[in-house]
Amino acid sequence: MSLESRYLCNGLIRRSIELRALYRHAAVQVSEPGLRTVLDEEAQSLTQVIGELQAQMRKHDVTPVTRNRMLGDARRRFDTWLLRASPRSDDAWIRLLARHEQGLLRAFERVLARVAPGEVTTALHRQLPRLQSIHLDMHSLAKAVGH
Repeated sequence: MSLESRYLCNGLIRRSIELRALYRHAAVQVSEPGLRTVLDEEAQSLTQVIGELQAQMRKHDVTPVTRNRMLGDARRRFDTWLLRASPRSDDAWIRLLARHEQGLLRAFERVLARVAPGEVTTALHRQLPRLQSIHLDMHSLAKAVGH
């Protein structure tokens, strides 16, 4: 696995870890019980994506990242602070998560375009349907709340 592939894949893992943390945090913050369930399920789906990518990296004798960046924690705290002031915070969480989810999906697509064909691209292609499903869920929720 090339140095660039390692860097790009670890970046995807880190970004996925940060988004999973945001989903988990949002699930605690929202007031609608059904929405909490959906957000928890999306976090579980991201856990599977993360686990598969980390396993793929280990298969190539590369140590995958296992934590998010401090910047990700700071961003989540800032988002929480902003959303607390929102009169319809559940809707705001949905819009925020939809934006971040779209960003993650685009990042996966960009990495697929840059990484040489092989085992890593196979693993990334296997994860794309899962990410697209999460993205569609969040996009549908965002549309329902008027985003």
